[in-house]
Amino acid sequence: MACMSPSPAYRPDPRFQALGEAFADRVEPANFPQTLLRFRNDRAAATVGLETLSEDEWLRCFGRFEPLPENQSFPLAMRYHGHQFRVYNPDLGDGRGFLFAQVREAGSNRLLDLATKGSGQTPWSRAGDGRLTLKGGVREILAASFLEALGTPTSRAFSLVETGEALVRGDEPSPTRSAVLTRLSHSHIRFGTFQRLAYFDRRDLMLQLVDHVVETYFPGLADQADRPAALMQAVVEASARMLSRWMTSGFVHGVLNTDNMVVTGESFDYGPWRFLPRNDPNFVAAYFDHSGLYSFGRQPEAVFWNLQQLAGCLTLVTDQAALLNALNSFSDLYRAALRDAMLDRLGVKRRDVEAEVDLVNAAFRALADGGEALRWEPFFFDWFGGAASEARALRGPRAALYGREAFVDLRRRLAAFEPDRPERLAHVVFERDDPEELIIDEVEALWSPIAEADDWGPLYAKLARIDAARQAYDLGLS
Repeated sequence: MACMSPSPAYRPDPRFQALGEAFADRVEPANFPQTLLRFRNDRAAATVGLETLSEDEWLRCFGRFEPLPENQSFPLAMRYHGHQFRVYNPDLGDGRGFLFAQVREAGSNRLLDLATKGSGQTPWSRAGDGRLTLKGGVREILAASFLEALGTPTSRAFSLVETGEALVRGDEPSPTRSAVLTRLSHSHIRFGTFQRLAYFDRRDLMLQLVDHVVETYFPGLADQADRPAALMQAVVEASARMLSRWMTSGFVHGVLNTDNMVVTGESFDYGPWRFLPRNDPNFVAAYFDHSGLYSFGRQPEAVFWNLQQLAGCLTLVTDQAALLNALNSFSDLYRAALRDAMLDRLGVKRRDVEAEVDLVNAAFRALADGGEALRWEPFFFDWFGGAASEARALRGPRAALYGREAFVDLRRRLAAFEPDRPERLAHVVFERDDPEELIIDEVEALWSPIAEADDWGPLYAKLARIDAARQAYDLGLS
């Protein structure tokens, strides 16, 4: 029985299931002892016609996973392989999640996935319990919300339901509370989805997957004679854009394995993520990343390496030269995307390429010059709007820093750029001395009242402030 009645804005379109049993396994959601709603993203729900659900309906959909009407009739645990810290692992797959439904987004008509984390065991659980800690769910809500506010392509945390089980984890205090998260994302088709088919030398299935991805996510490429090469080019472009936004947001993903990158170029599946407290290319998010493979400054290298693995898979169905052409475009695409991202974060209009490159280089020099005294996010907050914010920056708490030579150079270059939509500076957010940040100490501080007193007030207040920042910056995700 469906968990709700259809509404005019709700448009189901369950396409992935048509790929068949070679791509996913039918699974059952866990039967949780309780379903206690802790978070629902009504703004995201409104984009897919689900914001009108009552709390009972919501819990039936996203706590018990009763099927949405005219959608998938059962959950699907997706199959994939992947390189984990560059070691190939053929034993992956959705081990504690599944694809629950697919819906069309209002306005854009994009196909979006509703998928889970912590929904129970699957054939790919590898002796794991298939569960998610409540703290892990809270961390994902925060990461996705803040990245969205900074204009970074990301999945959105859609729902968090506490499930009433005591979980034992070796790397955090146990037993700890459990939850099931639902995320809304453009796609969950990973680079590792292609890797699995290459591993089994399934040319037929690779062609089927390429056609599915092109027709579903890149329909403008449907008439291309060489669909695999065209798809590779599109994925390179999407990945370069996502990377550029990470690098201007000071975001460190932490686990940039090939199963954690999707073809549509969105961040998702937030584990040991961090935001930079200060400029530091060697900063790592995962305590187990002893070599710094996925450090902040090495993320461009990691993304390109993953793209190379995807291209290697596609040699099964197209000419290697065309794939190399796509890979060789990555550097230029990334540099162009980084310019766009930096100008967006500084809130200034485009100019000629040479001036833009000089400004981007000056901004990174200033961040480096600020050293321990300058936090990452306050720098962009102070200079948002460029020269239009100079007076605000020079009377703020970091004014002494901005007299240094690197900042004098930055200010000179910013003066040559017009502010983009300067009316944004009238937002109440810019009346404050400091911006919203999301460094790890604050994340822990937000979790403590939940763990100690079941007090969710500080978390909800933080999410409200992040949303205010999103509205103030108005960077968008398109």
